[in-house]
Amino acid sequence: MKKMILVAGLTIIALALAGCAGPGRVERDYGTSHRLQVYNQVLNPDAEKNLAPVEGMDGRAAGAAVEKYEKGFEKTQPPPTYNISVGGLK
Repeated sequence: MKKMILVAGLTIIALALAGCAGPGRVERDYGTSHRLQVYNQVLNPDAEKNLAPVEGMDGRAAGAAVEKYEKGFEKTQPPPTYNISVGGLK
């Protein structure tokens, strides 16, 4: 009986010490992929300093692009639903 209590006590101590171990691999790398994604999406960090107007798109193409963008927010009407009653039951 004393041997079982000793083994159980040592097991509890070992588990408690394992729980106090340092951060695991996942915890150390937490957020790294997000930071790398943001870093890689920034093509030109000094773009805000460039005050020259944007060139390369004519007015007709820009207008069509804006129109298409705005139409994307319009709600389309759902297709009509038909109710068929058979035998006078509703």
